[in-house]
Amino acid sequence: MMGPPSIVSTATAVPAHAATQAEVKDRLRAVLPLPARKMEAAMELFDHTAVERRFSVQPLSELGVPRGLGDVQARYRENAITLGRDVAARALAEAGVAARDVDLLITTSCTGIMIPSLDAHLCNDLGFRPDVRRLPITALGCSGGAAALARAHDFLVGFPNARVLVVSVELPSLSLQRADVSLANLVSTALFGDGAAAALLEGGGCQRDDVRGIHILETLAHIFPASTYALGFDLLDDGFHSVLSKDVPLLLKTEIARLVRTLAERRGLSRDDLSCFVLHPGGRKILAFAEEELGLRRDDTQPSWDTLRDFGNQSSASVLFVLHAWRTTRQPESGAHGILAAFGPGLSTELLLLQWS
Repeated sequence: MMGPPSIVSTATAVPAHAATQAEVKDRLRAVLPLPARKMEAAMELFDHTAVERRFSVQPLSELGVPRGLGDVQARYRENAITLGRDVAARALAEAGVAARDVDLLITTSCTGIMIPSLDAHLCNDLGFRPDVRRLPITALGCSGGAAALARAHDFLVGFPNARVLVVSVELPSLSLQRADVSLANLVSTALFGDGAAAALLEGGGCQRDDVRGIHILETLAHIFPASTYALGFDLLDDGFHSVLSKDVPLLLKTEIARLVRTLAERRGLSRDDLSCFVLHPGGRKILAFAEEELGLRRDDTQPSWDTLRDFGNQSSASVLFVLHAWRTTRQPESGAHGILAAFGPGLSTELLLLQWS
């Protein structure tokens, strides 16, 4: 009997410039137009994010430098292609798969605009077939990485002898608006970091006995009614401005346990049958509420906390960073079941039911 689609390799990358939260705070004190009292209140946000370090495609000295939208997008394009090419090549190499053997290339990013999209540039650079199918996902925000895996699963169910490469690149450091001192912009500035990740998936017809993969058994998408106000971007003359409501963690809290239960029950599983939780580290409150609602211990979600601490929230790439950590450091025993979940604008969530082979 043919098995389900599987994730057979992952890769992650960050740009060259790293900064601690303390270093970012020092820089922002020099550029944000705030009086002393409000400045210190704003800086306290950084101390409650559970983020200790982040990476950027630009040196810290350029954080907050005013740039035109064209300049920002040129920087985005150059760095997105470089980082995307890196993780794509390494995910293919780990799986022992040539680019020409990939049948669908999915890219996801919400922090810049490219036409032709990132996947077209990767086709030229890495040698994909001219007839490779392409799916650029541009507006799902932090849920984009999970959605890309889910859409890859759907394709591989229909084409079990195919392969799919998922590539995520996010560069939120380019979007800092120094004149925008709204709470949403300050929280985003305290939380987000740059990074890229990739995953190679194979259908059940081309899986190999010598490759230990992660099966995707089921997927589930959910959009919260009347919640479009809660999360996203406004694109104005000077670039992206963050939209972030304080309601996001509470909205997610109301549904996460039910959604996980619904997904597990499709395969006759209960919450107690789930031992691996690959959760998008959207922020400290989101992870804490997920732990509370799902009855998890900190050890159950430690890879998510580690990713948040070391890289910040990297939007659609973050859940792929957490998945990479589960593959390379946790390595659950064969047969273990788990949930991968990420949350994005809509307000929406994408969940996958996984089984380690």
